[in-house]
Amino acid sequence: MNLKYKSYWRKSGLKGKWGNIFLNHLNDYKPKKFLEIGVFCGVTARNTCDFLNYHHKKNFKYIGIDLFGGKKNSNTEEIEPDFLKNQRFANPLKNFYYNIILKENLNTIKSVEKLLERYKENTKLIKGDTNNELKKINLSNVDYTFIDGGHSYNTVTNDLKILYEAMKGKNKVLLCDDYGKESYIPEVKSAIDDFAKKNNLSINLIENRFAEIIT
Repeated sequence: MNLKYKSYWRKSGLKGKWGNIFLNHLNDYKPKKFLEIGVFCGVTARNTCDFLNYHHKKNFKYIGIDLFGGKKNSNTEEIEPDFLKNQRFANPLKNFYYNIILKENLNTIKSVEKLLERYKENTKLIKGDTNNELKKINLSNVDYTFIDGGHSYNTVTNDLKILYEAMKGKNKVLLCDDYGKESYIPEVKSAIDDFAKKNNLSINLIENRFAEIIT
């Protein structure tokens, strides 16, 4: 695969080698309909669309769900990644460009839509809490879901439950971040382990970070 994960001068949860590991995993399945829970600043979204367009031209669909700077609608106590709380970049050029010149908050739906502009006919961004929004989406044809949104036990469990009900028996991919020691969040691991045990599902640990579940 020739494509490499690009930062697009934005913050991303998949820093360093992790973006390429993600793309390599995506390459194993080459989905046509992709769902991302937790879009953040849109870097993984853009890389995913670049990948899907490379393999399928314009014959693909990307759906992304995120709070996009809004508030959660559920009563679930949520765990937010630290890098989303601070819009200041360590790189002074990036900080000057986005915060001084553009005055742009990268974790807004408007900003991510601009990053995905070339794929606007293939993408759909949804602003909201997955505890409410996920059940409104037709998930029957989704091939691959990357789960990196709400990190509380209840939210991860809810996301997995809704996704699995729509995808079970269809050999689809659920890839969950923050499971292994490389980016470990205890509530995430516990929720995935309990859900897999309850539904008699196998978990494949990838690079000691991601949990892969095949429905």
